[in-house]
Amino acid sequence: MTSPSNAETAASSAFAPVNGRNDPAAPAESFGSESGLHFDNRFAALGSAFFTRLQPTPLIDPYWVGCSDATARLVGLDAGWFASDAALGVLTGNALLPGMAPLASVYSGHQFGVWAGQLGDGRAILLGETAAKPETSRFELQLKGAGRTPYSRMGDGRAVLRSSIREFLCSEAMHGLGIPTTRALSVAGSDARVRREEIETAAVVARVAPSFIRFGHFEHFAANKQDGELRTLADFVIDNFYPACRTTDRFGGNAYAAFLEAVSERTASLMAQWQAVGFCHGVMNTDNMSILGLTIDYGPFQFLDGYDPQHICNHSDTSGRYAFNQQPNVAYWNLFCLAQALLPLIGDQEVAVAALESYKAQFPLAFEARMRAKLGLEGLSEPAESDRALIEGALKLLAAEKVDWTIFWRRLSHCVGDSNPEPVRDLFIDRAGFDAWLLLFSERHNGVSRDAANRLMLATNPKFVLRNHLGQQAIELAQGAPAAGLETVKDFTGVARLLTLLETPFEEHPGFDPYAGFPPDWASSIEISCSS
Repeated sequence: MTSPSNAETAASSAFAPVNGRNDPAAPAESFGSESGLHFDNRFAALGSAFFTRLQPTPLIDPYWVGCSDATARLVGLDAGWFASDAALGVLTGNALLPGMAPLASVYSGHQFGVWAGQLGDGRAILLGETAAKPETSRFELQLKGAGRTPYSRMGDGRAVLRSSIREFLCSEAMHGLGIPTTRALSVAGSDARVRREEIETAAVVARVAPSFIRFGHFEHFAANKQDGELRTLADFVIDNFYPACRTTDRFGGNAYAAFLEAVSERTASLMAQWQAVGFCHGVMNTDNMSILGLTIDYGPFQFLDGYDPQHICNHSDTSGRYAFNQQPNVAYWNLFCLAQALLPLIGDQEVAVAALESYKAQFPLAFEARMRAKLGLEGLSEPAESDRALIEGALKLLAAEKVDWTIFWRRLSHCVGDSNPEPVRDLFIDRAGFDAWLLLFSERHNGVSRDAANRLMLATNPKFVLRNHLGQQAIELAQGAPAAGLETVKDFTGVARLLTLLETPFEEHPGFDPYAGFPPDWASSIEISCSS
């Protein structure tokens, strides 16, 4: 395994420049400051053991597929910048803004439970970090699909249009649902050809996050016994994102143990949110776990249609390791790997194990709180012994008939408001079983404000989620179809329409009910794999 202290040199030897643009010394075309942003990069200051400097590979004749005005506002972009040539150039790897110094980071990790050794940003290039004003939050800007890097492992470093549209939409959909996530600023396409299972077209997603550091970054240096780099990385993350760990009295003031505990708690909260909304990640490798507790790396993901606890959304996951009901346990397994990596800094195995215990304590509490909110109880009534039985009863009923997860909870929300249970009841063949559960549900709501419960449930149970078939329909429109002997006509209105709905998924959006309806029969035949 390559020593991380020589990661840049060794990896570069296997990296063939493309069009002369991947030579770190090659000048890049630079636009002015039309964006209103100024870039630097704190991660780059960690040293060359952490990354390789390189230039993105230009995307031929790019065009916009989708842009997020909300994410633009988040990072402080000036209004209308998307309309400029500079924006399309920068966000496809064809140009740089002042202060950008692109790099690809190195990390390692466990993939499907097996140590995979050195990995890294195989098709992601970090352009830099920005803050619109000194008092605002800082955000890293990263291009996914911007060409080969030293860590591409024989890949072309490109992303294809279909997976890029899915990542763009799901990043913003998760934010709309209130779930911590990396964000997507834009997705741009090109007619440049990319070979996967078949020939497809290339695309680039511009991703935004406070940091893209993963569990795998820590595993990389620990596995190579580079304790100095490991400490540098941990100190960087603690000082910039977990400063309270420096002054804690937890674990005798051990900042690294407190850091592990804090990451465990954030991860527990994230898992509770995934499970409550019916989100399947599909590839929860340690290199796909954010150290900030964000949802990261949207590959073979899916929102549940019919509720099946054992649902596997990743066609590549033949063992079911990342099945829906396994996600909380896998998250703990991944945290255990992180604890092993941090052990040289924590210094005591028992302390590390104690720090991990916060996950076991926090996840069930966080999940129960999320489910109580879905039932219209959280914050409106003190927890009761019967709540857990009510939650478990609902899950058993839904699983028995694979009732649609999102539609059930949304209809139940309206039922509380209009006292009409029939739309919910119609979802079940076992009417007697549902009626018995509904009686318990109604009794539990005695003394709870009906209006308050209705508002809580409608703000907790979304009407719209990014179902596979909705994404597929938008992708097919964007890919285009030949029109009466003319050139292929690409239509990006499906992407824009879905983005609007998914940014505010709890609103009714009159006229768009078909997007909240049952999936068509063909939806079950959609296969999403790690190559997606």
